[in-house]
Amino acid sequence: IESVSFIVLKSIPDPPKAQISRIGGTLTCSVNPSSSGWSYYFYREKNQEVLTVQNTDFHSNRDIRVSQGGVYKCRGGRGEPVYYTEFSDPVTIVEPVLRVSPWWLSPGASVTLSCEVEHVSAGWSFYWYKAVPDLSHKSGSYSYELLPASSNGTADNSYIIHGQTHTAGYVCRAGRGEQHFYTLYSQPHFVWSGDLHPSASLSVSPDRVQHFTSDSVSLSCEGNSAEWRVSRFLLPDFLSFCSDWGTMNGSTCHVQKIQSSNAVYWCESGSAFSNAVNITGHYDDELLLLSPVHPVTEGHSVTLGCKLRTENLLSKVFFYQNDTIIQSESRVEMIIPAVSKSHEGFYKCQSSGKESPQSWLAVTSASRPDSSSFPLLMLVGPVCVFLLMIFPLMFYFCKKSKDSSSIRSDEQNPNCVLDEIDAQHNTYASLLHGDVALYESLRGPEDPENNPEYANIGNLRGLFGLCEINNHT
Repeated sequence: IESVSFIVLKSIPDPPKAQISRIGGTLTCSVNPSSSGWSYYFYREKNQEVLTVQNTDFHSNRDIRVSQGGVYKCRGGRGEPVYYTEFSDPVTIVEPVLRVSPWWLSPGASVTLSCEVEHVSAGWSFYWYKAVPDLSHKSGSYSYELLPASSNGTADNSYIIHGQTHTAGYVCRAGRGEQHFYTLYSQPHFVWSGDLHPSASLSVSPDRVQHFTSDSVSLSCEGNSAEWRVSRFLLPDFLSFCSDWGTMNGSTCHVQKIQSSNAVYWCESGSAFSNAVNITGHYDDELLLLSPVHPVTEGHSVTLGCKLRTENLLSKVFFYQNDTIIQSESRVEMIIPAVSKSHEGFYKCQSSGKESPQSWLAVTSASRPDSSSFPLLMLVGPVCVFLLMIFPLMFYFCKKSKDSSSIRSDEQNPNCVLDEIDAQHNTYASLLHGDVALYESLRGPEDPENNPEYANIGNLRGLFGLCEINNHT
């Protein structure tokens, strides 16, 4: 009996292909026909490693929200071992890049924002936003408020801000088409001010720009808030927060070791940004310039120093401003007793065959009088001048009249008599009364008897009252 063998071929269908769709920054993965049991995996660019909670926001098993531009794809999987679908077609997420110029504010200067979109074409509109700190998220997120004249977008990819005086953050995005296909929001970028502000300020201890990498530094926030976070922008474009590189204790961020870098630090509350400071980290074998981290006000003194970590006393030290030597002495400090705008610039020092990095010394103008008191000063000045002019004149007429009256009769009233015509009488009376009324309007509602300056006016009126003003008949 012959045995017969049969080979049964079973057709295995091709795996289904996943589909990816996007609305704004949200990506959705699906398998068609839909059925239960699928898990979904997302990938970015050419990276074959699946995106995780650490590098994206998972809204659900099949939805994620991304904050980075790039090319994304997904696939589904189920069973054990896992049976995968084919990858979806790729989808490109556009993330614009915001440029801010200048980075540091100067008095009267405008700020220009530029929103750059890769492979930009006609038909794009650009939207501009102010970044508002959102302290409810530990990751350091922001909410966005549209800037004026930006609600309908601008055809130009640049936007100019006038009158900015304090540290601020901005973002942009672009859109096109009737349904307005929007790009992602750009990463926030900032314009910084070194000027202290009462509502939010940052102080640094030790108070200097340059630090050794082994130094510990404290960054303290003060102002009209009970909750703060400290931000760091690592030049050229990396934003992070105290929770990433330090320990936040109340309103102070403690940093055990400063990173070897050039970074800008500032405080954020729910409604305000503080002044910003530049801090640089340097290795322990380097020479450091000791210079203040905050701007110096004109007329104040400032002390610059030079320091090696391994030596307290240095030999001859050379100090430079804008690469020009300004002091060559055995002292390790240089004192400028009264700073002026001419002292603003880059400083560095040399000693023991080493040269420090240079740091910028900023100088701010001395504070001007309060603008609210300026009109008062403008009015009080002329009044005082007038009184000084009229007093000798009145005294002269009183004395002259009194002398002539004494010659005519010793028995007459000792009060002086001004024998003037009606016009002169009215003129003096109106001038005197007008000036006193003006002074009363300037000095406010408090008791005039308790004001020594007003008492002087009263004495002046009493002196004038010695003269009886009679019409000439």
